[in-house]
Amino acid sequence: MNKIYFDHSATTPVDEKVLAAMLPYFSKIYGNASSIHNFGQVAIRAVDDAREVVADFLGTKTNEIYFTSGATESDNLAILGLANLGEHIITTKIEHPAILEAAQEMEKRGVQVTYLPVSQEGLVSVEDVKNAVKENTRLISVMYVNNEIGTIQPIAEIGQWLKELNHNREKRIYFHSDAVQATNYCEMNVDQLGVDMLSLSGHKIYGPKGIGVLYKRAGTPVRPHQFGGHQESSLRPGTLNVPGIVGLAEAIKQVMANKNDSEKIMKMRDRLVKEILAAIPNSQLNGDLINRVPANAHFSFYGVEGESMLILLDQAGMAVSTGSACSSGSLAPSHVLMALGLEPLLAHGSLRITLGKDNTEKEIDILVKTLPPIIEKLRKISPIK
Repeated sequence: MNKIYFDHSATTPVDEKVLAAMLPYFSKIYGNASSIHNFGQVAIRAVDDAREVVADFLGTKTNEIYFTSGATESDNLAILGLANLGEHIITTKIEHPAILEAAQEMEKRGVQVTYLPVSQEGLVSVEDVKNAVKENTRLISVMYVNNEIGTIQPIAEIGQWLKELNHNREKRIYFHSDAVQATNYCEMNVDQLGVDMLSLSGHKIYGPKGIGVLYKRAGTPVRPHQFGGHQESSLRPGTLNVPGIVGLAEAIKQVMANKNDSEKIMKMRDRLVKEILAAIPNSQLNGDLINRVPANAHFSFYGVEGESMLILLDQAGMAVSTGSACSSGSLAPSHVLMALGLEPLLAHGSLRITLGKDNTEKEIDILVKTLPPIIEKLRKISPIK
């Protein structure tokens, strides 16, 4: 049985060019990038070159790029490293757990947190952001693209408004965005977005796992939360993951070189949405179809349990998700879908299908043919009528 992968928001396969770029740094070029000798100097040159690639991609300077173990660490650095006792953070109810749980930890430390609602389409209101600001607001963190429903948030609009607001404030408000799901498809110039911090992940863009980036604008006063070295200007100490850093840079090069993939992916996604909704009664698409990345299709099917759909599709050779990979061990309904106002029963019947650059029209044919009988079968045995 040929396996078909429809879960690219969870992770992506490593691109062949990325793997080829990384391989020498596992064996032949193995020096510690902090070492002074030639082995170390060769390694640090590779890191410096990669940092330049990332900086160019984001439209910034190399001294504002910090390599981390992944976006979870980058998000945690941004949230835990800025606000102080008695200050205020604004975020949204649909953030990734790396933001929400870090914000909850800050509440335990005496920081106030406002969790903004979203519309039924999964979009945060700029007016709600404006109205939530207080005298003691220190940080706003709004994800660029939601990892479950794929909606694109108005980051540039928030950033422009905040830039104007900060001109008239004695104490600056800083702006962070988790851009993990946006990197393949959206504008990433940090000045155009108006962000002070931005988080990226390698394994969402056909790069390796275990590597990420925190962009931090010069002067943004983030405190480290791990200690024991001088690497990354002491903000993120620890031996540099040279193969991962090289792989991340090559993955970003491929993102820049393959912008035309978006059109092909969107065409397949739109066809998938149209045919699934037509073939399966009592089904709906979650999230805004216009303000959405090309790869994401997120459905709810009444009277069906998401885990059962996932298992039967897996048995049929197709990998999908019921939500985000980070929440797959939880029996609670998705906090994102609940924030959209879905009833728990409908939220439990959700299916996230996320396409990638190697998916084909034939694979869409197979999914469209396979899914309706599965839904019909599950509804027949469901106690929910």
